[in-house]
Amino acid sequence: MAPGANRGWLLRLVIAFGFAQGAVSMARPAVSYRALALGADERAVGVIAGVYALLPLFAAVPLGRRTDHGRCAPLLPAGVVLIAGGCALSGAVNSLWAMALWSGVMGLGHLCFVIGAQSLVARQSAPHEQDRNFGHFTIGASLGQLLGPVAAGVLIGGPDMAGSSARALVVAGAGAAVAFSSLWRIEDRTAVGPRVPRGARIPVGGILRARGVPAGMLISLSVLSATDILTAYLPVVGEHRGIAPSVIGVLLSLRAGATIACRLVLTPLLRLLGRPALLTATCFLAALLCAGIALALPVWALGVLLTALGFCLGVGQPLSMTTVVQAAPDEARSTALALRLTGNRLGQVAAPAAAGLVAGVAGVAAPFVLLGALLLLSSGVALRSPERPEKEAGPEGPRGRGRAARQGRTAGQGPTRPGLRRTRDL
Repeated sequence: MAPGANRGWLLRLVIAFGFAQGAVSMARPAVSYRALALGADERAVGVIAGVYALLPLFAAVPLGRRTDHGRCAPLLPAGVVLIAGGCALSGAVNSLWAMALWSGVMGLGHLCFVIGAQSLVARQSAPHEQDRNFGHFTIGASLGQLLGPVAAGVLIGGPDMAGSSARALVVAGAGAAVAFSSLWRIEDRTAVGPRVPRGARIPVGGILRARGVPAGMLISLSVLSATDILTAYLPVVGEHRGIAPSVIGVLLSLRAGATIACRLVLTPLLRLLGRPALLTATCFLAALLCAGIALALPVWALGVLLTALGFCLGVGQPLSMTTVVQAAPDEARSTALALRLTGNRLGQVAAPAAAGLVAGVAGVAAPFVLLGALLLLSSGVALRSPERPEKEAGPEGPRGRGRAARQGRTAGQGPTRPGLRRTRDL
């Protein structure tokens, strides 16, 4: 089956991702509330949130290399098992250190699932479908981020905060396990293509030097850090401002719902503005809105602000995936996506730790000002990012001629004729 011939697999992947992400989005605030109930302060909450990304930080590139040389689908059930186990066991322990450990296991499972799923989308989508399919794929994440916090807000509360948050974590683990029901025959094995010899691996430095890859990584890191800090620290803001957990859950869900709405209209937005202008505008607006959370706003105004912020944050992730995939060499797409996720996890380690430090010194709203500065930097990077990656300049450009000639010599057939080179509709 040629890429783009059948999209039933994409719907099943969105459903599975919705359950897996819903479990994680339910567990993250539950972990924060449980840690607070067990005596943690703002800095400890930041450390626990950072450990969620620590184990994945070292595993992303090896998993990407493995996927470049084989199938994507085996990573999906492995990720579901780790997410379910990490969620449930985080609710079963009473030590902050043990909670941090199982939070890291949950993060590792999420990484496995996302690397496998993103590689599957890149491999089974026609080039001109990648923006759309990555946008639809991330709707699964947004659905999980919409429903997870609401479920957490319903289950968490009352005088026994430690007990109710533990129950929420166990329910999150059970919800993750439901993702298994959509993973059957999700990968078309004929789309795997010829495996690249292991001796022919492209160095990580070469991937990072491809124009468009660093920009995609920074934008993705900024957007994910903003989403992550919102999920982990809005409960802390709520505790200080007297906002109930159920209301915090609704506010987080408003943000996620606006992200879904953004991704549903992503294609016409791209036609109207183009990728660089759309990324620049949304990152700039998100920077202003994120910093606005530091203001002492009433709940209704905070809801409006988070809705607008969610719409702006909805652009960065899918478009950064397409930017990285189309800028990277074809035989290292999964590794490039893994490097992007490594940058994400690095941000998820550094951002909560920095947020905890800033919150301890300047107050719980200060991390959102820090996030605003990071998003502002990303808007400048997005403005300079290429609309069309250099490798897509075609066989007439310098890189195109060199790459085509190398491919021909490798195959023993001489330089590739321009007419036979596959072009991509971006």
